[in-house]
Amino acid sequence: MSVLIQLTDAVKSYGDQMLLDDASVTLYENTKVGFVGRNGAGKSTLLRVLLGDEELDSGQVSRSPHLRIGYLRQHDPFLPDESAMDFLIRDSGQPDWKCGEVASEFELKGDYLTGPVKRLSGGWQTRVKLAALLLHEPNLLMLDEPTNFLDLRTQILLEHFLKHFPAACLVVSHDREFLTSTCTHTLELNRGNLTMFSGTIGTYLDHLESEKVRAERTNAAVLAKQKQLQRFIDKNRAKPTGASQARSKQKQLDRLTLEEIEVDLPTVHIRPPAVEPRQGPCVRCMDVSIGYDGNAVVSGIDVEIEHRQRAAIVGDNGQGKTTFLRTLVDSLKPVAGKLKWGYGCEVGVYAQHVYSTLPQEKTVLEYLEYKAKPGTTTQECLAVAGSLLFRDGHTKKPIRVLSGGERARLCMAGLLLGTYNILVLDEPGNHLDVETVESLAEALLSYKGTVLFTSHDRHFVRRVATNIIEVRDGRVRNYSGSYDDYIYYVNKEIEEGERERAANRMAAAPAGKGASAKVEKVSAGRDVHQQRKTLRNLEKTIARLDDQKKALTAEMMKTSDAKKAMELHTQIETVGKELAEVEERWCELQQELGEW
Repeated sequence: MSVLIQLTDAVKSYGDQMLLDDASVTLYENTKVGFVGRNGAGKSTLLRVLLGDEELDSGQVSRSPHLRIGYLRQHDPFLPDESAMDFLIRDSGQPDWKCGEVASEFELKGDYLTGPVKRLSGGWQTRVKLAALLLHEPNLLMLDEPTNFLDLRTQILLEHFLKHFPAACLVVSHDREFLTSTCTHTLELNRGNLTMFSGTIGTYLDHLESEKVRAERTNAAVLAKQKQLQRFIDKNRAKPTGASQARSKQKQLDRLTLEEIEVDLPTVHIRPPAVEPRQGPCVRCMDVSIGYDGNAVVSGIDVEIEHRQRAAIVGDNGQGKTTFLRTLVDSLKPVAGKLKWGYGCEVGVYAQHVYSTLPQEKTVLEYLEYKAKPGTTTQECLAVAGSLLFRDGHTKKPIRVLSGGERARLCMAGLLLGTYNILVLDEPGNHLDVETVESLAEALLSYKGTVLFTSHDRHFVRRVATNIIEVRDGRVRNYSGSYDDYIYYVNKEIEEGERERAANRMAAAPAGKGASAKVEKVSAGRDVHQQRKTLRNLEKTIARLDDQKKALTAEMMKTSDAKKAMELHTQIETVGKELAEVEERWCELQQELGEW
């Protein structure tokens, strides 16, 4: 397996913060890597170093002469009044038919393809950028938080794209479900060190936990042995008959060492506002229409939300989820109809427009004192700040110097100091790392009030939501099934669209060179019965190799021998490569039989 890019003995710091400390990593062709680490650990900095946009303090970056990097741009690359098709042709230099073919993989068609691209939502613009990446035919994709602000449908489309992308990927994300679906390896940046693991993010975290438990047990046994030896030495070293034995035991004691166990980093601990539980309807929408400037985007809303429900508002970007939430909290007036809150409802709002418009000159502590309910002491404000990792000098920082993740945590802290019995949260997971999102989920599960929220983090929604409200095609309705039912429904729609596109390609294939070659290949003589027999044998081989890979991974997780672990890692790589080749042959045979 050839090397695409290699980082060796890398050192990089900002002020007194060491982001990379003699860190090394190698990225190979056809390997999909999920890149994880806490906010501020230096993940985006490492991407800029690999791209050549930033220099190391010391160390080396070696790039293959065949390296073609595709980087998902966060900035706006579009020209005024340019359509998505115009952009794809301009950016890639490919003909319009090729651009249209690739665009269809991301459901870009009709006005989405030929209308002004700047009028598209952020999620649809991301689809255009992904289509542009594919047209450049990179052999290494670098994606930095690609799922931020993407709706569920676009996330699943991106997952399908990455699963079938025939090259390497490096994906920075806090979305564990997305990484599990798309990446076979995990790279962690922690305290300046890079660790590469052959396995998914879940397997890696389980491995870390089992290693920690093993090290703690080993240390407990070593400590017990040390105490036993020390007692023998203390008892016998002064005795003429026991002095030589005591010296021997002392040598044994000197050889015993404890394994170093990394101290856990400080973690966020979110405590929800303490409120009295209530019963009955929380908010009612009666034939409500919502929109802007008198123009309705969603009409006929008849929805009732009960106290203590945790309602997830779901739907594609651009369908009106945020408009619905803004109407509920009176940030927008309804175009028509009546909206009524229950008696005594206090509503706290967490939304992107809130934490992007914080008072720039206030310090963290000043903002929290301003947001706190009357009678809250400075010490109580500091305690909440500390629970969200604003400690010591960090409470004196002006808001203007805070990162996106720090601002999001500060808004969350402001909500916690209030007495809100209704929380309206618009994408609360964006800009928050995995640990903070997990702590938020735990807090909402114990909260005695009502929660209305949007989120594209499937793990978070699955844990928190008690009911689902879908915004789609100009309507808002209570979804009768579970969140997993909803995900299945969206997945099915996407897969049916992919099958339709594949069928259209096969129908059009006889006019093209590739199709006629395929027809000739089948008619030249491969017996269909023999092909199906080969297909069944390949499926058995895939199952065997997959079991072998799982067994090797499990063995590697258990071993404490570094040399043995490296040998097992090499075996896993070999089996993985063989598995990929067999799977590729299986796909080719499926296509030849016309079953795809």
